[in-house]
Amino acid sequence: MTKQLPDNPEFEPLTRIQILVAMGVTAVVLLAVAKLWLQIGSVNLLPVSGSPEALLVGLGIGAAITATSSLVYRLWPAYRQSADLYLQLVLKPLVLPDIIWLGLLPGMSEELLFRGVMLPAVGLNPVGVLASSLVFGILHLSGPQQWPYVVWATIVGLLLGFSALITGNLLVPIVAHVVTNWVSSCLWKLGNQKVEA
Repeated sequence: MTKQLPDNPEFEPLTRIQILVAMGVTAVVLLAVAKLWLQIGSVNLLPVSGSPEALLVGLGIGAAITATSSLVYRLWPAYRQSADLYLQLVLKPLVLPDIIWLGLLPGMSEELLFRGVMLPAVGLNPVGVLASSLVFGILHLSGPQQWPYVVWATIVGLLLGFSALITGNLLVPIVAHVVTNWVSSCLWKLGNQKVEA
């Protein structure tokens, strides 16, 4: 039995190559924006400090976001429908090894721009976290019916932003974001393969 989502003329099915190219192009654009912002603005990039503690904190935050997302998915039908639509569009055509890129490209490029550059530019304070998180959430808007996904992405942005603010280390939200993308995507992909079998 195949899990079917309601027909939605707003979303055209994409091929695996189209999704991989779109991820790559989006990552390059976000990195270019971050680099340009650093060059024309008087902004210092939030430091990236590799340490076992930063990796562990990032892993813990990523695990907490993934667990909370799973709970929200079960309890909030509008989010479940929004997430399924988005994830089916993005994940269904991908094969399991592609999930590596789905974790790394957005995790690194989005964190560099939103927490690495935008947060220090707007202010290393709660207002900066809120502003960068709202823009991060809006980036995940792929259609008017996707507002629950935008709300969730904004909340995740707040968690990632406060993790950067508290630790002063961009590696923490990068690791959390990559882990969240990897684990959530693998769980969704594996769960949907069972449904389709």
